Amino acid sequence: HSPAKLNEGKTKQIFELPDQPGLVLVQSMDQITAGNAVRKDQMEGKAAIANRTTSSVFKLLQESGIKTAFVKQHSDTAFVAARCEMIPIEWVCRRVATGSFLKRNPGVKEGYRFSPLKMEMFFKDDANNDPQWSEEQLLAAKFSLAGLAIGQCEVDVMNRSTVAIFEILEKSWATQSCTLVDMKIEFGVNVTTQEIVLADVIDNDSWRLWPAGDRSQQKDKQVYRDLKEVTPEAMQVVKRNFEWVSERVKLLLERQASGRVVVLMGSTSDLAHCEKIRKACTSYGIPCILRVTSAHKGPDETLRIKAEYEGDSVSTVFVAVAGRSNGLGPVMSGNTAYPVINCPPLTPDWGAQDVWSSLRMPSGLGCSTILSPEAAAQFAAQIFGLTDHLVWSRLRASMLNTWVSLKLADQKLQACSL
Repeated sequence: HSPAKLNEGKTKQIFELPDQPGLVLVQSMDQITAGNAVRKDQMEGKAAIANRTTSSVFKLLQESGIKTAFVKQHSDTAFVAARCEMIPIEWVCRRVATGSFLKRNPGVKEGYRFSPLKMEMFFKDDANNDPQWSEEQLLAAKFSLAGLAIGQCEVDVMNRSTVAIFEILEKSWATQSCTLVDMKIEFGVNVTTQEIVLADVIDNDSWRLWPAGDRSQQKDKQVYRDLKEVTPEAMQVVKRNFEWVSERVKLLLERQASGRVVVLMGSTSDLAHCEKIRKACTSYGIPCILRVTSAHKGPDETLRIKAEYEGDSVSTVFVAVAGRSNGLGPVMSGNTAYPVINCPPLTPDWGAQDVWSSLRMPSGLGCSTILSPEAAAQFAAQIFGLTDHLVWSRLRASMLNTWVSLKLADQKLQACSL
């Protein structure tokens, strides 16, 4: 008894998983299409390549903290996903003007850079060639999916999410000297949680990728769309490009730079405070080491510990945790070229006086002071995020998730008070 087919698109089929309610199997096919399937061909091995690509992309986004339908890769050509009712809109995000945008906006030069990113929506309607829609049209359509009405709040969430997803993938591709030119994604409503999640797939049909920002080296499906005629040789080139992308996408999951946070505390009475810093560092994927040393009582030892972490070429941010009079941060800051963050554990009785030992420093010290242990870890993550796309992606996703939760809290409150 084969599982029931729930849906079939141009390049994939969706099956239910009878033993796992709420989950489906997304099965890729060896078909490649262009122009709403006006052109379509079999490309042997495409299903496996597309499935590898989409699984890696979803893993990257999910590890960053983006909510997606992806659960796990199931086989060479299929993955398991949460069952969703799809919102029939393609969300298109552009960094560089090219393709259909130029046709719709004559006079704009190819290569024009959008900052902020340019967002467009297209209604999924093959008969009418996926017309472009405005936000007003989307609201007027009054879609309701899996019990969720798609109103202004939901549209705002999808808009914001699309931008964050684009920026995370753009940052990631930049590590391979590749420009993410534009991309399209789709959202669904998870039937179990009624949450809007990134759904469908993100594979080499979803974006334009220009190595070194050079259109003539494009690696995406545009190569197939541009073919004058489909010959076996031409299809080999297309397939090689798709393979190049699926290999490269796997590299996006790997750390480019290694970094660590070293927390120095004046005494173990500050341990609880330091554990909060460590926990927050871990959430950004940054290793965090705790050490005990007092710059007042053992300055030679403090400097020896400092030297230990300066001598192995791992990028390090020091966090100094010292109650009462903070000698630790300033002494560290005056003796290392690495960043030092003061994070003093202030007590209610003398805190207002103690904080000055962290704030007012001798000249020549570039030490910052951050009172919240979570915020100290976040600041360290922002420093590493400059060179580490995986840390940056977690910061970016967390910014989005904070924004979304405020939006939902506001919507809930309004519903209560009506």
